[in-house]
Amino acid sequence: MADEKQTSGTEDITKAWEASQGQKAEAKKLRTFAVVAWVIAIATEIAGIVMLLKNKFDEGNLVLLIGLLVVIAIFAIAGSLFWKKANRSDPASKEEKFKFFVQNQLGAIITVLAFLPLLALIFLDKDMDPKNKKIAGGVGVVLALLATTVGIDFKPPSTEQYTQDMNECAAQIKAKQPTTACSPAVAEQAQAIAEDSEAVAEATKSAENPDGLDVVYWIAPKAGKDKADSPLVFHLCENVSSLRGKTVNKGSVTEAYAQNAVRLTKQLTYERRACGFAAAE
Repeated sequence: MADEKQTSGTEDITKAWEASQGQKAEAKKLRTFAVVAWVIAIATEIAGIVMLLKNKFDEGNLVLLIGLLVVIAIFAIAGSLFWKKANRSDPASKEEKFKFFVQNQLGAIITVLAFLPLLALIFLDKDMDPKNKKIAGGVGVVLALLATTVGIDFKPPSTEQYTQDMNECAAQIKAKQPTTACSPAVAEQAQAIAEDSEAVAEATKSAENPDGLDVVYWIAPKAGKDKADSPLVFHLCENVSSLRGKTVNKGSVTEAYAQNAVRLTKQLTYERRACGFAAAE
């Protein structure tokens, strides 16, 4: 007889949310745009540094220098906006603290790198006209502060937050309440959980449980893993042929999703009979 590991109702399921393939593809595209923008910003900075070292701005060309600083700011900001939008499609986990910080604040980090060396050379340049140095340096500092502020993510998203939102959204959908937690990032998965929960409840109605159940069964992940490597199917009971001889987990639809059991069996008619629910018809 298959071993059964029951998932407790209080178990931490904060890893339930995971970016879909569409969300990952969108994030990859946006991050590519961000990298291109940042490369242009850095390349412009390098051009400015080369010009400074060649004394291009000693006696003039203030407009050109300010223009370079403006270009750096524009592309640094554009890169940060693309990057932050990508993070909303495919956020990092708070459990990986270093990665979480770097991924969410990379825009600010790149912006500092794109401005700091050039600004330092401007202020340290002894041959540049003092008035031009003051103007260019002041404009550069303002642009750098603006671009860095834009690059900072003051409310970074996380997979944990998205999981909380997704589960709350699913609960609101099932309860037919206003969906205040259903942001675009979590709505699709929350809708899937709600629809599968409703389908399971409908299929498990009985005299003892006229409203149905929110209990399903699925093959347990391999030992030591929190979730299965590939998507699994969940079933109405453990006595179906697909689960015979397997280590089985039991829990709600939400808990099944947390372990990557994200597909409701297509054999509902058969399973209703096999699991003793068909008599409710």
